[in-house]
Amino acid sequence: MSALEGAAALPVPPAPPAAARAFARLLGSELLLIFRRPRNLVILAALALLPVAIAVVVRYSSGGIGAEVTLFTRVTGNGLFLAFGAMAVMTPFLLPIAVTVVAGDAVAGEAASGTLRYLLAVPAGRTRLLAAKYLGAVLYALAAVLLIMLSALAAGWALFPSGPVALLSGTTISLADSLLRLLIVAGYATAGMAALAAVALAVSTLADSPIGVVAGVVVGVVVFQLLGALPDLAPLRPYLITSWWTAFDEVLRSPMGVARLVDGLLVYAAYTLVALSTAWARFTGRDITG
Repeated sequence: MSALEGAAALPVPPAPPAAARAFARLLGSELLLIFRRPRNLVILAALALLPVAIAVVVRYSSGGIGAEVTLFTRVTGNGLFLAFGAMAVMTPFLLPIAVTVVAGDAVAGEAASGTLRYLLAVPAGRTRLLAAKYLGAVLYALAAVLLIMLSALAAGWALFPSGPVALLSGTTISLADSLLRLLIVAGYATAGMAALAAVALAVSTLADSPIGVVAGVVVGVVVFQLLGALPDLAPLRPYLITSWWTAFDEVLRSPMGVARLVDGLLVYAAYTLVALSTAWARFTGRDITG
């Protein structure tokens, strides 16, 4: 058998189904739309600069930032804690705003600009279009989380010592173990923002004004945080999505509080399921002439 015949006899991997290729193109187009929009790039830049600003303040502040801020007082001894501290500061409000701006604009922005009518006219399927918009928002959230952490790591290592990390529980772990725990924090934070993105997307299918959607979701986040802070409403706290956003502090303990992290992920999954079901029910029956 000749080499040519042998090459021809090799199994040829099957081509991706047409539906998968169409969805990949749709997702790629959505990602280009998200990451090429100047507003979204400015938000990412601001999220990346804030950890640097925090590092400079902590490094050159004469009086420190207060002993009650445990994570930041540890930064002076190990710059790795800046990544944890930056996430603790930005997750309750700034990161949710960034994700809400993108997810809230996904459908309402298209409706306001008049392009939704043409998108729905393309034979891509409303379900696939909605899935692409949701995945685009989730990937933006992941990019934001990773950018915050990378910026914090770079600033922390540039301005402070680095090495083995002493956890909040007193146990010292290696640098490699610390970086692994940072990845767990990144995954958990992204899961929380993915749940918020689902809620914002659901609201986006109910309105034609992206500004109104973003404002409504942000107000809802603030209200949830206020409700969670009231002692008399403590029984309600486990059911609020905002109550779990900073539960990643369990990663800084030994043993790691896995049970609490799992509870948070279950809450995220419940919010995501309800929100995406609502978005799908509304979007698949949306009147494109309205």
